[in-house]
Amino acid sequence: VQLQASGGGLVQAGGSLRLSCTASGSISSIRDMGWYRQAPGKQRELVAIIAYGGSTNYADSVNSRFTISRDNAKNTVTLQMNSLKPEDTAVYFCNAEIRERVLFRAYWGQGTQVTVSS
Repeated sequence: VQLQASGGGLVQAGGSLRLSCTASGSISSIRDMGWYRQAPGKQRELVAIIAYGGSTNYADSVNSRFTISRDNAKNTVTLQMNSLKPEDTAVYFCNAEIRERVLFRAYWGQGTQVTVSS
């Protein structure tokens, strides 16, 4: 099983970016999918998470600016980031709880850099 993330890059404050992440491999089912981020010198933190049924949860710092969505048929999760701020600068990682045979386990994507200039 692999998670392949795409998107990210450099944008000015107030701009927008879109991150996507697709799970592939021997997948039986996927439970929660989400995005985390890690800024230099800081711990990795949850940005947004979406359940299989579509319920979502956001970090307070991104609520109303970021939108997470998923396509269950394509095993894809997307993070639309609007009104970006310099403090959103970080490496963003996608995460998914995936079952191959019996048990669910967490998988991580490779990380994609988001840089917001002031």
